[in-house]
Amino acid sequence: MSLESVRSFLAERAPDLRILMSESSSATVALAAEAHGVEPARIAKTLSLRVGNDVVLLVTRGDARLDNKKVKAAFGAKPRLLGPDEVVALTGHPVGGVCPFGLATPLPVYCDLSLKDFDEVVPAAGAINSAVRITPDRMASLTGAIWVDVCQTTS
Repeated sequence: MSLESVRSFLAERAPDLRILMSESSSATVALAAEAHGVEPARIAKTLSLRVGNDVVLLVTRGDARLDNKKVKAAFGAKPRLLGPDEVVALTGHPVGGVCPFGLATPLPVYCDLSLKDFDEVVPAAGAINSAVRITPDRMASLTGAIWVDVCQTTS
């Protein structure tokens, strides 16, 4: 179902984008990087966060870590990751396949500025073995995302 909602979303808004399927799981940054032949930093991981009373999706580069002080400054509260059941209920996507496309519930989407380090990133596409290659700006445009600076990177 989740993969299908992403297919429908992309068919309507970006028919030129192709969903990539891998034989193995790409549910973690390391597995996704291996499955799609990219460095882990190019994996665009989507975090489902509760910030105060709000739930938001935050897309970051694969090697980034949340900077709690920056998140609190940007959103006004300390972030908390949602549990797996909440993630599925709100996004329609399983943990490991969460992406900002084809959401079950409309949620605010934010993209961390660290994604702009790359000309192309690889977010999941609604299943633990799916992904899409896309420019960070196009991903933000398609999802109505707001750019924020809330992460630390290792590089």
